[in-house]
Amino acid sequence: MHKMRKIELDRFDLQILHLLQQDARATHQKLAQDIPLSASQIGRRIQRMEQNGVIQGYQVALNPEHVGLSVMAFANVSLERHNEAALQDFAQSIDNLPEVLECYAAAGEADYLLRIVVPDLPSLSSFVMNKLMQLSLVRSVKSTIVLNAIKQTMKLPLSSLP
Repeated sequence: MHKMRKIELDRFDLQILHLLQQDARATHQKLAQDIPLSASQIGRRIQRMEQNGVIQGYQVALNPEHVGLSVMAFANVSLERHNEAALQDFAQSIDNLPEVLECYAAAGEADYLLRIVVPDLPSLSSFVMNKLMQLSLVRSVKSTIVLNAIKQTMKLPLSSLP
């Protein structure tokens, strides 16, 4: 578990983060070509940002369609109860469903917003009916099927920071 202490990020840290968002496999030497710091200074900064939870990890971005997961949907989920134990139980249940890529507690019409990927429409139907709706706390699920992803990114808008 990463420490959740807020740290001050200077312009060099933000440059490092920006470049790592473009290529997470960039070596410290490669980063030093674009940032006026030595590779060892960059390495220490990256290590500090990892230890403080700024950098949460590294992962490969896969194309869902190329691996056979061609249907993406968003589901608005409403729960029957909202006590602490119920919310923890729901969170644990969702964590055990690999089809759910993201889950957000929300304010509004639904209690949670989920992003789901599955191979096809019958798989989506089966997932919603046989897994999601079977969770003991779920009152209702309203799904929206994605026709085309216009923009999909994990890159944060670092240039918007003061």
